Amino acid sequence: MTYKTGSIGEFMKWTKRIVTEPGAAGTMPKRWFDSDETAARVLGTTTSPEAMVKLLSEENLSLLHLMATKRPGSVRELAILARRKESNLSRTLRKLQDAGIVSFEKGPGRTRAPRLVARRVTLDLDLIGSNSVVSVERPRAR
Repeated sequence: MTYKTGSIGEFMKWTKRIVTEPGAAGTMPKRWFDSDETAARVLGTTTSPEAMVKLLSEENLSLLHLMATKRPGSVRELAILARRKESNLSRTLRKLQDAGIVSFEKGPGRTRAPRLVARRVTLDLDLIGSNSVVSVERPRAR
């Protein structure tokens, strides 16, 4: 379990317990949310840490940098800039979208412009248990 949902009252009760029994904190998640929907919105991805590491390969990091600096107007334009096949690039972009790193802007006709929406990805790996967390940080809207 990477997070727990509960009411403010439940969180306060848990906090009071931890103050009196600090050892109890080791078995509980460090993140609490009021609902699963809030957790999904804040955590931003259901991608596993292992999948995220594979997804953020050197080649894909170069692709993300290219997207941020050149701002291509379509997937086809990005494929040309990256010197990659459009079909393979589309598959990679879908995985990056599922991970909360990329989104698409509607362009003219049926074109979609890939956009980098994440600024930072954090992997919190639990080397002993199963409490690893992947969080994707998006820039705050101004």
